[in-house]
Amino acid sequence: MKKIIILLSVFAASFVAVSCDSYLDIEPEGKIIPKTVDDYRKVLTTAYSIYPQHKSLTSLRTDEVFLDEESVDFASYREVAMWKDTNLDQSTTPFQWQAFYEVIFYTNQIINEGQGTMETSSDKNQLLAEAYALRAYAYFDLINLYGKPYNVSTVDSDKGVPLNLSLDLEKTLAPSTVGEIYSQIHKDLEASASLMVLDQQALGINYRFSKIALASFNAKVDLYQQNWDSALNNANLALSINSNLIDLNSNKVLPNRYDSTESIMALDYNFTSALQSSTFASDELINSYDQENDLRFSVYFESNDNKYKILKGGSSDFKSTFRTTELYFIKAEALLKLNRLDEAKSTLNSVLKNRYTTEGYNLITTAVSSMNMDQFMSFILDERNREFALEGQRWFDLRRANQKEIKHTLSGVEYILQKNDVRYTIEIPTAAKLNNPNL
Repeated sequence: MKKIIILLSVFAASFVAVSCDSYLDIEPEGKIIPKTVDDYRKVLTTAYSIYPQHKSLTSLRTDEVFLDEESVDFASYREVAMWKDTNLDQSTTPFQWQAFYEVIFYTNQIINEGQGTMETSSDKNQLLAEAYALRAYAYFDLINLYGKPYNVSTVDSDKGVPLNLSLDLEKTLAPSTVGEIYSQIHKDLEASASLMVLDQQALGINYRFSKIALASFNAKVDLYQQNWDSALNNANLALSINSNLIDLNSNKVLPNRYDSTESIMALDYNFTSALQSSTFASDELINSYDQENDLRFSVYFESNDNKYKILKGGSSDFKSTFRTTELYFIKAEALLKLNRLDEAKSTLNSVLKNRYTTEGYNLITTAVSSMNMDQFMSFILDERNREFALEGQRWFDLRRANQKEIKHTLSGVEYILQKNDVRYTIEIPTAAKLNNPNL
């Protein structure tokens, strides 16, 4: 009988899929037994390589895009844009629930078995640190797709997702609460921090976790939990390692490229080539920009018959998980929530002067200078929307800060996601529920 936890056959098959060759012993027959640091590095590389491309799909649920009904992939995406999560057509591209648990299975194996078989070394510590961080990241994404947004007053009762830290393939687990999942995330982040060796990863392998990526991840978790002091500290820690920003006044390089000076970690494929060829930027998104003074506009979008194609994706060059700009935004929001309004404005201005023309920046700073706390919070969210468009941030920002009404029109039919709609939490897949009645 199928379980939600990954079957060993799937584990073995995905090893073959990433061309690990026959580098491991087969003990017993049919079971792969890694032993050395090199062996476990290949296990972890597999986990990284199969990380779900869910953030690309979330854009279809937002106000960022509309589907090109003439595209070859329209049928694959239409139900996602309808916020339909159950009884899907066979042609619909689903969110990858099971893939998250594959990633978790690999990290569990490294954490539970690798510690006893790998020889002590700094490479072992780095590997374990990455495994803890990647497991935490998988659960963070799972809970922010399939669990309710973090709410301190209901976190201990809100339904989350199953939590599995073992290699037992026969477990049929009930969902843990949102609070329990976040508690485990913090445990894994603490374990990772105690072992992490590298400040940054080299270009080309910067899909891996490092000290700066871990601090950035911690800052993001703090942001979602509204732990403002900790968010500020972690953002500052990451910025102490890399605070670079691309100045679009002099450099038209897209800041979300994996090789950008802003790149901290480049694991997530946030806007796939299939989705890029199937969508246009929404009128709402396009109209949010000052098209004359916002330098991002001409870098992010290209006019196409009165519609705008999106340039911020379409290849693995645009993989981006954390980049420095997000740290400035987290820092600004944390300072604002800590009643340090002037510092918050100054922090965000550091980004804006690199994103607007001189004239535009002067106009923006004049407007910002008179904003009160509520107005500036709205401005931060609006700028986040413009800065991180099609980078997989919007759906999660809407969930945590502004569950607005969104309307999509498909084949002449209007579909509405109501304000505070329950569909701001994606329903666990039907197949998973059939395999696990506890869900």
